Amino acid sequence: MRASNLLTPRMRRNLEGYIFIGPWLIGFLAFILGPFAFSFVLALSEWSILEPPKFVGLGNFEKLLGEDLFWKSLRVTTIFTVVSVILRVSIALLLATLLNQGIRGHRFFQAGFYMPVMFSGVILGVLWAWMFPFDYGLINDLLRRAGIEGPRWLSTPPLALTSIIMMSMWRVGGMMVIFLAGLKDIPSELYEAAEIDEAGGISRFFSITVPMLTPIVLFNLVISMIQSFQVFGEVAVLTDGGPYNSTLVYLLYLYRQAFTYLHMGYGSALAWVLFIIIVSVTLILLKTSGRWVYYGGTRA
Repeated sequence: MRASNLLTPRMRRNLEGYIFIGPWLIGFLAFILGPFAFSFVLALSEWSILEPPKFVGLGNFEKLLGEDLFWKSLRVTTIFTVVSVILRVSIALLLATLLNQGIRGHRFFQAGFYMPVMFSGVILGVLWAWMFPFDYGLINDLLRRAGIEGPRWLSTPPLALTSIIMMSMWRVGGMMVIFLAGLKDIPSELYEAAEIDEAGGISRFFSITVPMLTPIVLFNLVISMIQSFQVFGEVAVLTDGGPYNSTLVYLLYLYRQAFTYLHMGYGSALAWVLFIIIVSVTLILLKTSGRWVYYGGTRA
């Protein structure tokens, strides 16, 4: 008797499903779940690649809590994340609102604002490396034409992080497109009723547009927060953490420990701390969203 005759139709459907998801499942186990579990083992070990791992328990976590550069990188990353996320979400919402008015050439501007999203962080870093230099940078050149002497953007500690935040503003196109989709979904009857009540444009924006877009605001906040905590390429190209570690973001510190100094166990501990921070902040945002996120006119 053939083996296929022993299978019921339901068993055959299940088998076909497992065959189809098999390649993805193998890749997930080999390249995501496997390394994820292995990194936890390394976080409890001391390993320099050249020698066998040595179990140290929570020693790596105790060590990082006493490292000044760990706290420095965490503080820099937190400042970057908070400021850049607020600015990017606000600018993306503003741009989406303006483009939703149907201005002439709105499709051209929409494509132009979205285009930087297609570039990697390294490419953006290289492009902006020609914008910030004191002597020949485009920004200072424009300021000189206006009679203003531009600052040394990347060599002055307070301005270096500001420059990185400014550069991050260039990648608001993705959030802008999502906001545009949300604006198209807001019922026009709400605005018509507000016009009958003689509500102004600003009043309609804050009483109708913003509340109706709060689910999208939450989504953009979470995604942007996760991306900001993992900023790396732009900073590595522009400043490499300088000057005086004023732009030493968390992933750059992790990269140096793991791949420059070969402290793989310590680097894995840093990665797990970052993972815990991101998950915690995400859960806090989702938990508190019930107070300000509205779905169809009701709170979440």
